[in-house]
Amino acid sequence: MRPFVDISEVTLAYPDAGAGSILALDGVSLSINKGEFVAVVGPSGCGKSTLLKLVSGLHPPSRGGVIVADREVAGPIKIVGMAFQNPIMLPWRTTLDNVLLPLEIVEPHARNFRGNRQNYVQKALALLAAVGLDGFAERYPWQLSGGMQQRASLCRALIHAPDLLLLDEPFGALDAFTREELWTVLRDLWSAHGFTVILVTHDLTEAVFLANKVHICSKRPGRIIDSRPIELPHPRDKFAPEFVAIVRDLHAGIANVRLS
Repeated sequence: MRPFVDISEVTLAYPDAGAGSILALDGVSLSINKGEFVAVVGPSGCGKSTLLKLVSGLHPPSRGGVIVADREVAGPIKIVGMAFQNPIMLPWRTTLDNVLLPLEIVEPHARNFRGNRQNYVQKALALLAAVGLDGFAERYPWQLSGGMQQRASLCRALIHAPDLLLLDEPFGALDAFTREELWTVLRDLWSAHGFTVILVTHDLTEAVFLANKVHICSKRPGRIIDSRPIELPHPRDKFAPEFVAIVRDLHAGIANVRLS
C-alpha cells in the first residue's frame, strides 16, 4: 500500500544574498501511512519547519518530490490543517468566527458557507466543547488565556475535517501544566477522528507521549538519520520506566547529532 505522505529524496536550498544559497534539507526521504501520528525532532535550524512547508505545498523543493494522498504536491493543498506555536487569532473576530475562518476560504466549503453556516456553527461548537472551550465561543482572543487560544487554534485547524494535520511547535510557548493538558486533548482528537499527524517539536517527552513514530533530524542541512517506533499503548504514563527509557534514548540520539 502506498504511503499517505511520501517524501522522496527532497533537497531544499533557500536563496541567500551573501552566500548564494542556504541548504536547509538534503536528500530527505520519509514515508507516513494514513492515520499515523509521527513526530520530527532535532536541533534548532535543522529544517523541521521547512519540512512542513514542503508537505503542505507552501514551498516547492529544489530537488525531489512530495506526494500526499497519491498526488504530487505542486502548490498549497486543501486537505491540510495547520497549527503553530503562535495561535494567530484575529483579534476582531470571536473565538467561534476564528474557528470558522478556514471554511470561508477552503473549497468546497467556501462556496457553501453561507447556505450551510448553521451546520458549520454546530460543528465548530462541538469541536470547542471537545477541547474544553464550551461557553467561550463568543469571547474575543484577548479574553482567552494562551492555552485557550491554542485550543481554539486546534479547532480551527480541524474544522474543515482535514486528512492531514501539520503541527509546528504548537505547545512550545505554554506552561508545563497547560502543555501536558493539551497533549491529552490532541491525543483524544486524533483517536476520535483518525487524521494523519506530523508534529514538529523540541520536546522529546511530548513526542513520545503522542507519536507512534519519532524521526530524528541531523543538524543543518537536515536529513532523517534515525526513526524510532513508539510501541507503548495509549494512554501513556510519562513516568513509566519504559517511557522514560525511550525519552532518554532519544536524548542521547539528539546529543550525538549535535556533536557530529
